[in-house]
Amino acid sequence: MDKFLSTSLSLPLLQKGKVRDVYQIDDSRLLMVATDRISAFDVVFDRPIKNKGVVLTSISNHWFEKTRHIIANHIINEPIESVLPADEASLMKGRAVIVKKLKPLSVEAIVRGYIIGSGWKDYQKTGSVCGVSLPENLDLAAKLPEVIYTPSTKAALGEHDINIDYNRTVEMLGLDMAEQVKNVSINIYKFAANYALQRGIIIADTKFEFGLDENNKLTLMDEVLTPDSSRFWPKSDYQPGNSPKSFDKQIIRDYLETLDWNKEPPAPTLPQGIVDKTAKQYLEVQQLLFKG
Repeated sequence: MDKFLSTSLSLPLLQKGKVRDVYQIDDSRLLMVATDRISAFDVVFDRPIKNKGVVLTSISNHWFEKTRHIIANHIINEPIESVLPADEASLMKGRAVIVKKLKPLSVEAIVRGYIIGSGWKDYQKTGSVCGVSLPENLDLAAKLPEVIYTPSTKAALGEHDINIDYNRTVEMLGLDMAEQVKNVSINIYKFAANYALQRGIIIADTKFEFGLDENNKLTLMDEVLTPDSSRFWPKSDYQPGNSPKSFDKQIIRDYLETLDWNKEPPAPTLPQGIVDKTAKQYLEVQQLLFKG
């Protein structure tokens, strides 16, 4: 098995997610490791995307720093050498970070600036997305008149997230917290979308995850504005009415849609060409985001 497809460290393994392995340091800190695993349609595949974990960690850290003026995040600026033996720290360099242990919220905060993916399918059927009514006759990939918040449940590994409306999040989180999550998510998206557009990237949509710290303060966690959690399109190629070229794992989704596969485990094996192309796209979007 590829050494970055799964990890085995001297700390206790707390959770193995779709992409990240989370280790317990102590009662207040965790070590989060981004592997080279790839998932699509909530199913994890058995072939690594080279250097994906390093790219994701770098991009997330970039956005965590850029969005501190909007919301606190879970990053603790401590070197991983302080909690790992030298050989493990060397192996995990660039893909592991020390973070606050939070109480995760059970809602995935999805924000859309453009109509694509599952949102497009919902719109074609109902004229709305997650209960949010949209204008008639929108084209595929059209920019929405207003940014919309379309949350989903946070599914367990191997299960599918379920789109829900805002009222359901109020029932789950309470009115104050639901409003806070919605408003913060939209503010982060608007800030990031403007930042990325200046570097030639359209952020079509993205999802955020939040937790509560020891004082019940809302805190941004997990990953943020990466090619795994967002749709990135090159501005130069964008044309409404067409499915845009993508800098994210849409390459993999598009390939999978050509297969006779029910989107349930076990996952089909990805061709090497698709794997290599995906790795190249991840690096390309990182380079563009870090310009200037």
